[in-house]
Amino acid sequence: MSNISIGSDFFNSVKFSNFRINFGPQHPAAHGVLRLIVDMDGEMISNVDPHIGLLHRGTEKLIESKTFFQSVPYFDRLDYVSTMSQEHCFVRCIENLLKIEVPSRAKSIRILFSEITRILNHLLAITTHALDVGALTPFLWGFVEREKLMGFYEQVSGARLHSAYIRVGGVSKDLPLGLIDDIYAFVKKMYKHMDEIDDLLLNNKIWSERLSFVGILPVNAALDYGFSGVLLRGSGFAWDLRNDMSYESYDEYNFSIPVGFDGDCFDRYLVRSEEIRQSLFIIEQCLLNLPYGRINNSNMKVSSPLRSHMKMSMETLIHHFKNFSEGFSVLPSNIYSAIEAPKGEFGVFVAADGSNKPFRCKIRSPGFFNLQGLNYMVNGLLLPDLVTIIGTQDIVFGEVDR
Repeated sequence: MSNISIGSDFFNSVKFSNFRINFGPQHPAAHGVLRLIVDMDGEMISNVDPHIGLLHRGTEKLIESKTFFQSVPYFDRLDYVSTMSQEHCFVRCIENLLKIEVPSRAKSIRILFSEITRILNHLLAITTHALDVGALTPFLWGFVEREKLMGFYEQVSGARLHSAYIRVGGVSKDLPLGLIDDIYAFVKKMYKHMDEIDDLLLNNKIWSERLSFVGILPVNAALDYGFSGVLLRGSGFAWDLRNDMSYESYDEYNFSIPVGFDGDCFDRYLVRSEEIRQSLFIIEQCLLNLPYGRINNSNMKVSSPLRSHMKMSMETLIHHFKNFSEGFSVLPSNIYSAIEAPKGEFGVFVAADGSNKPFRCKIRSPGFFNLQGLNYMVNGLLLPDLVTIIGTQDIVFGEVDR
């Protein structure tokens, strides 16, 4: 068999195009059913086109066929890592429509579990990000602590994940005996556990090199893409709705807003780590200053009455039946309400038409905005850097593809 030689004229006459590959939708580093069409120029990424729609459940449209009360569990199923934060936002939206006041004890309980939810989210974000990069131990350590936090969820709601605990006018149940002591003991130990995770990662050369100066996001680009939360604060912009547009009773708490300097993946890791410590500090203040009193608004037409009262009062039983069957009607109006969810600004727009169901519901999920900037963040980098950047975006597809 004779050898065939190809001269330089052949290569000069052929035009080579970029190599196109599919990343996902079934990929362990995609953090959900995310399909990325990646154009490669050699080993460098020249373009990334995110494709969503594989998980779509039509949440916003489904809510329009449910009563306001029946819509709350749908928000547990969006970002299923930050369940209470999202139901908190929707419930606040309804309360603003109804113009009802929430008792101070219920406000403090909401803040308590919002910060527990933030720790749950950031622990998962940091440890799965470490797993994507190649570090297994932080993942195992972090899930030990997450189990304890999900136990707190279970003690107040009976569910580890889909709690439906925050209700219109307050919360569904008061804190059980001993829970405050359990949470306080967890907080005191968690500071040390965070130091251990930081020591493990910060002293690891591979972790530092895989994250430093990768996925750099200037503050102007972060604002242009509509980023919020850790991605915006990691670029040096100290914007936090808990502080800048305070809601519930956050203005009574003392906490700091950590920000980054370089806007890279390493800064975003440091911001999440420090936010866990700030959440622990807020929880401490909440437990030490938890007010006494009601956990629900006194208007039983919109707030679910206590089960103990239902056994003693026929009127209370009637209110309970009406709330859970027919629900309540809202006067025609439009409103947008937002909170500082663990991933950024989570907002809900509701248009009411005077019936017992939302006429229109539009959800602003931070993960959707974060994903749209992926091409900007990975352009010109290597394929392993794409995995690193997806991890630092902290995407959960339940809220992206809602």
